[in-house]
Amino acid sequence: MTTSNTGTSDVDPAVREELAALRDSIDNIDAAVVHMLAERFKCTQQVGRLKAQHRLPPADPARETRQITRLRALAENAKLDPAFAEKFLNFIIAEVIRHHERIADDTTKTTPTGAPAPTTG
Repeated sequence: MTTSNTGTSDVDPAVREELAALRDSIDNIDAAVVHMLAERFKCTQQVGRLKAQHRLPPADPARETRQITRLRALAENAKLDPAFAEKFLNFIIAEVIRHHERIADDTTKTTPTGAPAPTTG
């Protein structure tokens, strides 16, 4: 929810209406971003499981570098600050790696059939 600390009683109703419409659009975009991130993380969870099953490392620095370069170019073309885009992607990458490490850790605690590994004591 968007709040404002400016008094609206003295603002032209047309300005208030335009502001409300713009904020509605922002809210819709925010919702779309959240849903897109959720879809992205569903895919990266699958990647994490695949990596864990095949004992691949959680991080892939070469891919991360390529993705950052790619995203910076996309940001420039979209007139978005590339440094901001890179920070945003680095945040996402760090979260993905954290998930992959957890998945790998959980996978080592189970047998190949998915059953819990026997404990030694």
